[in-house]
Amino acid sequence: MSQQRRPLIAGNWKMNGLAAAAAEEIAELRRLLKEKETPACDVLICPPATLIAALAAAARGSSIAIGGQDCHANASGAHTGDIAAEMLKDAGATHCIVGHSERRADHGETNAIVKAKAEAALRAGLTVLVCVGETLAERDGGKTLSVISDQVKNSLPQVASAATTVIAYEPVWAIGTGKTPTPEDVAAVHAHIRAELKALMNDSEAVRILYGGSVKGSNAAELMAVENVDGALVGGASLKAADFWPIIETVI
Repeated sequence: MSQQRRPLIAGNWKMNGLAAAAAEEIAELRRLLKEKETPACDVLICPPATLIAALAAAARGSSIAIGGQDCHANASGAHTGDIAAEMLKDAGATHCIVGHSERRADHGETNAIVKAKAEAALRAGLTVLVCVGETLAERDGGKTLSVISDQVKNSLPQVASAATTVIAYEPVWAIGTGKTPTPEDVAAVHAHIRAELKALMNDSEAVRILYGGSVKGSNAAELMAVENVDGALVGGASLKAADFWPIIETVI
């Protein structure tokens, strides 16, 4: 992990969470963070859209940021069931995830769609987390780096900068499976992403690259120690403060 990039530990709650229990988890996370007078990392929770406003209020005055899990490319319109980046901002979000593998797979989101959503998030004044990652078939076929290159080059807006953009590498085959690539595998992909960013952005060295995919307390320290890993995008282990905190502790 680089000393020049402030670590970010982000929790993606996916389609989990009801108001009462979610508020309790934020309160507990606030309590744990308060014990650290100056946390050496940023903490982000991305709950379902129904909880953003309430959790933003619950986190106010703390070092916990709240984000959305997706947004539409348009600011408004006839898009039943969708949510605009401006609406996320209005609800209290400061960040937004785009291009998660589950969106790419379940909703057929292409790099072009992900790029349009990332542009929307930046337009609304949100920090955007752009997800990239290969499937097991692509990895077994030796296509990992070419897939990552294609996703990075074609999912990032031209206006992306280190201040407003985070990359999250999530090997699809590791999400929710309990499987993780070796530290050497992670290092190779993150170094490749850094090289791709260098060709696209003037401030590429300051861009944070997160690792995601079955991150938990037992493997977080090893993963966070890998060069060019600047934090984590955590799924299931972020739902409970008791599980999320050991991951945060590895970088503070």
